[in-house]
Amino acid sequence: MVRAVTVGVDGSAESLAAAGWAAREALSRKAPLRLVHVREPDPFGRPYPSADSDARRHRDRWTPRETAAELGRRHPELEITADRLTGHPAEVLVSAAEDAEVLAVGSRGLGPVAGFLIGSVGLSTVARVACPVVLVRAGTAERDTAGPDGDGDAGAGRVARREVVLGLELYRESDGLLEFAFDAAARHGAPLRVVHGWNPPLVYGIDPVAVDPRMAGELAEESARVLGDTLRRWREKYPAVEVRTRIEAGRPARLLLAAAEEAALVVVGRRNRRSPLGFHIGPVAHAVMHHATAPVAVVPFG
Repeated sequence: MVRAVTVGVDGSAESLAAAGWAAREALSRKAPLRLVHVREPDPFGRPYPSADSDARRHRDRWTPRETAAELGRRHPELEITADRLTGHPAEVLVSAAEDAEVLAVGSRGLGPVAGFLIGSVGLSTVARVACPVVLVRAGTAERDTAGPDGDGDAGAGRVARREVVLGLELYRESDGLLEFAFDAAARHGAPLRVVHGWNPPLVYGIDPVAVDPRMAGELAEESARVLGDTLRRWREKYPAVEVRTRIEAGRPARLLLAAAEEAALVVVGRRNRRSPLGFHIGPVAHAVMHHATAPVAVVPFG
């Protein structure tokens, strides 16, 4: 049984951008697309706040079948289903994603600098879903309308060869993360840039500039060697993927965001943790989710 690419939709611009991304992803995977709309009932029967009443009324009139029909017109070869479910959005999306290959959700942008606005529902969903979750921001037209290879509806030629960017932490189990990133690059004919930021041991302080240059050189060489060893098996498995690496001293999140400015997709990892408290997403993934303008894939591992 081929698992679906699932996307949460609510009629907002962000979710519709996520639906467009998910449709292209489903086509590239030769998988069906499932649209899931979650309505959270108001137990008190009170009206929504007036400040957002226009947007609320618009979404109340919208149905997931409208989006399914539009995507069907654009991609007639794609198998699409639309479900309207009731419950707490995070819980329903986590349940809906149990049999999904990938879950896509929309993320609201605050502007070109602020990036994503991730609320409690989005954080809770990302932290609990067993499959990769891709956060898609509206307002970045090229990325909304074309995949890494530029095969979208309006961006062909303008976004060709955009990179898939992977943030990789060494000395950790990362097979699932590497598999996702290499597979994405291979399916879309995109280069894969692997970014690793290293910092000196705490005994040298927190400022990499303060480290003896010879020691810094040795640490950089060691990181490059370990990264090369880590990537060797995946290069052999995906020989058609052009792999580019970037290893620098500095904060991993800052380096990753700089590399991802023109990316088609940014891939970060999230460690699986059993504690029910907190979101357990990690500081690097959290920073990228909030500030990257490209779609961000958060892949659970470990």
